[in-house]
Amino acid sequence: MKGSQIILDHLNGREAAALMVDGKLEDLLVDADAPRPGTIYRAIADRPVKGQGGMFLKTPDGPAFLRQVKGLSPGQTILVQVTGYAEDGKAIPVTQKILFKSRYAIATPGAPGRNISRSIRDDDVRDMLRGLVHEVMDEDNSMGLILRSSCVEGDADEIAEDIAAMLSLAEQVAGDAQGPMEKLTDGDGPHLEAWREWAVDAEVVTDEGSFDTHGVLDALEHVKDISVSLGGGASLFIEPTRALVAVDVNTGADTSPAAGLKANMATARELPRQLRLRGLGGQITLDVAPMPKKDRRAFESALRAAFRADSIETTSVGWTPLGHFELQRKRARLPITEVLQ
Repeated sequence: MKGSQIILDHLNGREAAALMVDGKLEDLLVDADAPRPGTIYRAIADRPVKGQGGMFLKTPDGPAFLRQVKGLSPGQTILVQVTGYAEDGKAIPVTQKILFKSRYAIATPGAPGRNISRSIRDDDVRDMLRGLVHEVMDEDNSMGLILRSSCVEGDADEIAEDIAAMLSLAEQVAGDAQGPMEKLTDGDGPHLEAWREWAVDAEVVTDEGSFDTHGVLDALEHVKDISVSLGGGASLFIEPTRALVAVDVNTGADTSPAAGLKANMATARELPRQLRLRGLGGQITLDVAPMPKKDRRAFESALRAAFRADSIETTSVGWTPLGHFELQRKRARLPITEVLQ
């Protein structure tokens, strides 16, 4: 099927959302039992961790870990936001840099400034957005605000309403900083996150059982497999371990001089999607197919370009002495194998 579809349904009793593009599963969000990213707590500082510059915090959902805690003392009350999912046996990762994110606007308490996404290049659109901000925000309002790239396609009234809602929520939470530990807001569920993040021209399907009728369940069978076809006989294998995610690139039966480069470039284009669908993060090590060192720069450029278009923060670390390429990816989702159990 041509075009994009946003499919809202449930998977094994969990709220879920899928983005299909031209009949291909492009993204998948599935709810989990763990605290959602974006959840905000009024937490209590517990004990510092020497040598790591961090501190454990007490929250209603269990211990959390906060880095960069200069000036924070045990027993102190602090507002923090969940940044991702914890590994087994580890504390919830949190930050003091709280964001209130919606489809069109991001409110940033403690980080003043009014900014518009750089991807919005049309001067008329930028002027219109500045006018909306001026109408909604008082000049003396110190709250920071970022207007997202989705504003290009948004209706002016909807954008203004979104800005006002985020500013109101941010002010409400910021004014509730004192008291016992408490969950102040929950992170967005898959259906709301899909509306917030998938700002594409798409058909929205909400019928019960639509994952089955629109091919999502069939696509998930391929996601469960460790092997991924890259075309031309090449393939890659993605295998999570406790320490890291190992990615092995194979050229298959192709023995031409350019086989390694072709397989590696195909991997660069496909890897963000595969990691996104599988919910994999942390340290990722690529055992690339053999190719001349002179071709490494082209591979790196293709890989970085692919991850720039991805919604999850991923850092290119570089090459190891053994010729592997390493990435560090935010644990923004739980592995699909865990949420489908």
